[in-house]
Amino acid sequence: MTLNTKPNTAAKPSARQLDQSQLRAIVDAARERRAEDVRVLDLSDVSSTLEYFVICTATAGLQLNAVQENVRIKAMEAGLMRPSVEGPSERWLLLSFGSIVVHIMTKEAREYYDLEGLWSDARTMEFPEE
Repeated sequence: MTLNTKPNTAAKPSARQLDQSQLRAIVDAARERRAEDVRVLDLSDVSSTLEYFVICTATAGLQLNAVQENVRIKAMEAGLMRPSVEGPSERWLLLSFGSIVVHIMTKEAREYYDLEGLWSDARTMEFPEE
C-alpha cells in the first residue's frame, strides 16, 4: 500500500488570511454605520489569549447599538462565531468573537480608558477605506 505524502495544495486560506478577511469585514461594518477612528491592534505578540482588538468611536447610544448590530451580522457572515456581548452601556459595548474583541466606545470613554495607550506595545494594522 502506498501512502500519498504530497501536501494538499488546494487553495485553503491560512489562519492569518482568514483573520485578515474577518477583520476587514468588522472594520467595514463599523464604518458602514459611521463609526469613527476605527483601529485594529495586533495583540499576538503581547497577549497569550487575544489576537486582535478592533476599537472604534460612536457618538451616542443609538449609534453604539447600530454599529454593534452591523458588526455582529457581518462578522458572522465572514465565518466568526456568535459573539458574547458585554454592556450594553451608553458609553462602551464590547463584542467578543474569541480571539477578536471589538470595542465600540463614545469619544469620552475612549479617551478615559485609553486602550491604545494600555496596549501601546501592540502593532497597529492598517485597513484603508475602500
